Amino acid sequence: MLRSRLSPCLLMKDNGLVKTKGFQSDKYVGDPLNAVRIFNEKCAEELFVLDIGCTVNSSPPNFHLISKLAAECRMPLCYGGGVKSVDDAKRLVDLGVEKIAISSLFVENPDLIGKFVDAVGAQSIVGVLDVKAVKGFFSQWIRCLYP
Repeated sequence: MLRSRLSPCLLMKDNGLVKTKGFQSDKYVGDPLNAVRIFNEKCAEELFVLDIGCTVNSSPPNFHLISKLAAECRMPLCYGGGVKSVDDAKRLVDLGVEKIAISSLFVENPDLIGKFVDAVGAQSIVGVLDVKAVKGFFSQWIRCLYP
């Protein structure tokens, strides 16, 4: 029998946790380190941290904050946001990130994904799609949203 797994996904922007509604109007909800501590206590099996601010602002990952998150996290950590080069991917893995989530890069530069796989291994690359169900006649279809 299959069992449920707890794999929370935290959205970050400007080094804080945010909540969005329909991928719009983000609202600050707290400190990411505190959230990691809470999910450690709740025995989460894996933690996804997506920095939506890095993608929107075309900024690099905050390696200092990621280092703190990885040190605090007692479960596999998956990070996404602002990863644009093989060096970024290697540095994240060196900091303790087990998986790297890639979203817009799949569309912008799909050839780079193979280089990521060669550098850190296929087990460490995760493809992420932001999707929203379209209501109406074609409600069974899903539309992909890219920033």
